[in-house]
Amino acid sequence: ITLVSESGVAAGVRRIEAKTGAAARQHLNAKAATLHALAALMNTPEDEAGKRLSALIDERRKLDRDLSDARKKLAMAGDGGGAPTVAEVGDIKFLGKAVSGVEVKDLKALVDEAKQTIGSGVVAIVGVTGDGKAGVVVGVTEDLTARFDAVTLVRAAAIELGGKGGGGRRDMAQAGGPDGSASQNAIDAVSAMLLRGAG
Repeated sequence: ITLVSESGVAAGVRRIEAKTGAAARQHLNAKAATLHALAALMNTPEDEAGKRLSALIDERRKLDRDLSDARKKLAMAGDGGGAPTVAEVGDIKFLGKAVSGVEVKDLKALVDEAKQTIGSGVVAIVGVTGDGKAGVVVGVTEDLTARFDAVTLVRAAAIELGGKGGGGRRDMAQAGGPDGSASQNAIDAVSAMLLRGAG
């Protein structure tokens, strides 16, 4: 007899599936063949296959993180290869940038890094996806949240991108829209609100 699966069907109730006789032998042979194939693929002994697979998964995760970090740095450097330009809008430092090749989910990390770089100010980063859509994240440093609300600012940017709404907190907000070609207009909309003292 060999156990095939075990699962919970209700509180205090378990379901156990098993095979016996020839069916059990066939099941175990199939599992052994799978293990043998995986070990051969990873060029490792069968009793080391689990450790090797775990190490490969960890390595893949690290490579994914490194690649994501490299893409973010490249996107922020832009064509010139240097740091993005910080503008003065009235008495506020403003860093606005459109990037591509960066996952929309990574925009918040870019904005956080940019906020630390400028110290005091507002950051707006628009990420354009491969299908032409865009996500935008606006960050306001803590000392300016009494004057400017990132949610209000990001909603102005979203309108330019053909979207509406947006949400978050006074210091960090996110929105999106279908028109990535209007990314500079979205950045300009945030800049204009800062100039008027709105937001």
